[in-house]
Amino acid sequence: MKTFLIILSFLIGAVLILLFVLGVLSREGKPPGLFEGHLSKCPDKPNCVCSEFSEDASHYIESIAVPDTAAGTFTLLKTVILDMGGVIHTDREDYLATTFSSPVFGFTDDLEIRTDTGRGVIHIRSASRVGHGDMGVNRRRVEQLKGLFQERMANLDLQVLPPTG
Repeated sequence: MKTFLIILSFLIGAVLILLFVLGVLSREGKPPGLFEGHLSKCPDKPNCVCSEFSEDASHYIESIAVPDTAAGTFTLLKTVILDMGGVIHTDREDYLATTFSSPVFGFTDDLEIRTDTGRGVIHIRSASRVGHGDMGVNRRRVEQLKGLFQERMANLDLQVLPPTG
């Protein structure tokens, strides 16, 4: 029994050290950025969602539809991201790159936003930098972001359009 507890303690310690190392490694690097004017496609891992590519059903998430007349929507979106604990790294007129970190091991996830004024939508991509799965964290983060954004838009009495397919 004592040998079993020693082995179990060793395995738990090894897993904790591995998670800590992965958390540190995830802080290195940067968001993938735009590729030919679009957000990057998600890799073949379940730790990413993106509104840019509807044909990728396992990673697809609806974009945010906004009217052309809703001035300040991008500024409001930045405020929501900051209120959610995000850190903005790149802030351009049509593109935003932010990161979110998990509280325990400090895993860093990238959240990128691109405005598509031609279609009247804001595209979103959220992905983990390391690992394979994320237990749905990125999808929930984007859904929370969209919900808070739409709630604040409604409070400002700005019209939010239903998503376009």
